[in-house]
Amino acid sequence: MNLTRHPAGDLEDQLSRLPANPRVVVTGNHATPWTTLRRIDEALPEFRLWVLNGQPGLPEREGVTLETSFVGSGMRRSPRLSYVPSRLSLVPLLFSGPMPPDVVLIHTTRPKDGKVSLGVEVNVLPAAIEAVRRTGGLVVAQVNDNMPWTSGDALVSVDDIDVMVEADEPLLHASGGSSIDDASATIGELVAARVGDGATLQAGIGAVPDATLHGLVNRRGLRIWTEMFSDSVLALERAGALDREVPITASFLFGSPELLEWVDGNDRVNMVRTEVTNDPALIARNQAMVSVNTALQVDLFGQANASRINARIHSGFGGQTDFIVGAMHSFGGQAFIALRSWHPKADCSTVVALVDEPVTSFQMSAIVTEQGLAELYGRDQREQARQIIENAAHPSVREDLREEAVGLGLA
Repeated sequence: MNLTRHPAGDLEDQLSRLPANPRVVVTGNHATPWTTLRRIDEALPEFRLWVLNGQPGLPEREGVTLETSFVGSGMRRSPRLSYVPSRLSLVPLLFSGPMPPDVVLIHTTRPKDGKVSLGVEVNVLPAAIEAVRRTGGLVVAQVNDNMPWTSGDALVSVDDIDVMVEADEPLLHASGGSSIDDASATIGELVAARVGDGATLQAGIGAVPDATLHGLVNRRGLRIWTEMFSDSVLALERAGALDREVPITASFLFGSPELLEWVDGNDRVNMVRTEVTNDPALIARNQAMVSVNTALQVDLFGQANASRINARIHSGFGGQTDFIVGAMHSFGGQAFIALRSWHPKADCSTVVALVDEPVTSFQMSAIVTEQGLAELYGRDQREQARQIIENAAHPSVREDLREEAVGLGLA
């Protein structure tokens, strides 16, 4: 399709017609269209930039408010950060309710048969596009030949796009796999031992998920229903561990160039919107759903803080609450919180008597550290605390935790 139908030169003209201090929703995570975002930043003296997990390079100046429900490394310390707490499954409702967008900036493939593909990042973007179309706002697409073609909810009609900007830029990518240290390998082995043939996996990125999935290459009939995935899923596919009759369902992905090449035009990969992947009721329909998430702290009540450090927002709820609830309601499902027992940078225990930050999640199946696996579900609160102290906490803090458990009525 000829891109002159929506010439790039129209962008600044269209932006000049926006209301004061417009809200711009942009593709986040590792798929932000930087070239076009810079043009928008130059054209608008003041605007609100709504982005999930924003990475370094976002506009950082007076006049730009960074809005999000999941804080990324490119916005974490911004004095102009506006954090809006929300489960990821509920973020799309923000766009049709209290936070309507004026502009949606997406990062796409070149058009084909009247459509473009959102490629590696679907997430909340379909809901944002629908919301801005209802209110007469602007949809801008940066067309990039490096973006792989994915299907499902990734497909967007060109009729829903007001301006197309042709700008090829490299996509950010990860290495073919995380470096798995000894602690992560031990945690991964403990979780993998609990996963049988035919289970459905929520697979993230990082050393622990990679170690967990590495331990599952000899399983058969596994399924993937996840918020995001990386190269560890490709490894399972090549090992023959996945059920080839069931599509890999995800909302976004991040990985190596090899992974991006594999998903390009691959019908095995079904990219769907957040309202689907993160709906606890739909998650629960998956057989033997296994959810593996991490946290900054856990306490003797089985509560997890995964979002704040010293009261400052570090990330957000993300999909953790959605998947823990969904997995626990799945027939044969399990939800794990996996983390190191000792924080290497802060030099402190990650297992505490009582978290002093807002709680992100609770009521999971088990807490797993390199020390062992603490069974929680179905145990009374005293047994839960004992399990956490004996099987998950670092040995150097166990005696202190036992004393504090007494004061909390847990011993």
